[in-house]
Amino acid sequence: MGLVKKFMTVGGATLGSRVFGFARETLMAAALGTGPMADVFYAAFRFPNLFRRLFAEGAFNAAFVPLFAKEIEANGVDGAKRFSEEVFGVLFSVLLLITIVMELSMPLLVRWVIAPGFSDDPEKFSLTVRLAVVMFPYLMCMSLTAMLSGMLNSLHHFFAAAIAPVFLNVMMIGALFWALYNGADPALTAWYLSWSVLGAGLLQMAVVYAGVRHAGMSIAFKFPRFTPNVKRLLVLAVPAAVTGGITQINQLIGQAIASGKEGAIAALQYADRIYQLPLGVVGVAVGVVLLPELARALKSGHMKEAGNIQNRSMEFVLFLTLPAAAALWVLSDEIIRVLYERGAFSQENTTVVAAILAIYGIGLPGFVMIKALQPGFYAREDTRTPMRFTGVSVVINSALAISLFPILAERGIAVAEAAAGWVNTILLFATLHRRGHLTWEWALVTRTLRLIVAATIMAVMLVYLSDYWSTWLAPEASLLHQVTALGGLVAVAMVVYFVIAFAIGGADLSMLRRNLKRKPRV
Repeated sequence: MGLVKKFMTVGGATLGSRVFGFARETLMAAALGTGPMADVFYAAFRFPNLFRRLFAEGAFNAAFVPLFAKEIEANGVDGAKRFSEEVFGVLFSVLLLITIVMELSMPLLVRWVIAPGFSDDPEKFSLTVRLAVVMFPYLMCMSLTAMLSGMLNSLHHFFAAAIAPVFLNVMMIGALFWALYNGADPALTAWYLSWSVLGAGLLQMAVVYAGVRHAGMSIAFKFPRFTPNVKRLLVLAVPAAVTGGITQINQLIGQAIASGKEGAIAALQYADRIYQLPLGVVGVAVGVVLLPELARALKSGHMKEAGNIQNRSMEFVLFLTLPAAAALWVLSDEIIRVLYERGAFSQENTTVVAAILAIYGIGLPGFVMIKALQPGFYAREDTRTPMRFTGVSVVINSALAISLFPILAERGIAVAEAAAGWVNTILLFATLHRRGHLTWEWALVTRTLRLIVAATIMAVMLVYLSDYWSTWLAPEASLLHQVTALGGLVAVAMVVYFVIAFAIGGADLSMLRRNLKRKPRV
């Protein structure tokens, strides 16, 4: 299967999850708006969700996959199975201990880490603690799911691991429908949502475990032992966990600062959901597929192939994210109005959330490029360098968020996150190039410049067209008219961008065809 086909397999499954995520957030906006219960739920959910991102998209894809692939090469499937059982026993035991400690410490965590601004409101503080206690075991489920997903990715079975996250959105949508059907108040709705998160974690783990069995491998629980392989995994996984969750770490910092203003946490979450669509579909797909591809090429001594894989991945990322970034910047108001502005979500809420989304659009290419550059380190079993760069970006994010929040409120936090993402991207790129792990291609540079030209022309066209269709996009227009107009804008933008990109040489069919047909070397 070619590189682009693998990206599309994972990206397509992730797209399904993000579509359900949009449906979930639309219902959430209608039911809770940006009111106090929305703040409480999102604050409580952020903490276990942080660990989901750290493990599912960070540590295990970075540390487990290369070691698992090495075991398959050295000792066959039996050796890989033995290694997996060693890791599973240690991981389960450590996660159980962490979960117990965190559950007992939840009041302190909420007061000092999750939402310090809630401390002055006993009702919000108490409910946040209780919701977080219900949802925190989700960490255990998702960490074990991440390990099983790493096995599937290494065995070239990408779909089950990519489709599993859709079940979180399905469960939460079910809880929202149940709450709306029964006329539940916002507090009870938050309770339904919390229990749906825990149920989704168990369901996702079951789906991925079934995928591992279908791939011809099963694992059993073994008494935890810190074997040399497990110790090596931990050495790689700890810094990778920090690195892989850079966006979430920065958002957690932003949430802690934003908790001082009512509605700010929910506003950031609603904007985050929109930009997570291209970030997830492109960034996660590239990160998941690229790491085993690079690891296999490097283990086989095919350095030229590894460099080509890295560059083609960057090319693919820029090809898709530059137009997405331009569209988020230009159409932020229209997107938020059509998706969210109903029920408890007011026109004033649209203005605030749209401003945040436009800023996230500027940071989008940087966020996605991080996913394409980090595997260049992880495939060489170097997780410390990206961790150091993560530390730099966290410092920048914290300093900017603290200094800009009093001036720009929620927008200041978005500016801080976008700036931190771009700094991290530049550091990763420069280091890979300096070490000779990234082949400099002038063709890639010129294609990137042409893609920027195509995205700019597309953005200008969207400004003109959105003004021309303003009557259909106005708050007074029917939902059908709004959805039709927004869908039309997106469709026209895609046609304009792709036609111009291919016409001026930003992309070419022969390059895509080579990647689609590309066979892995053995």
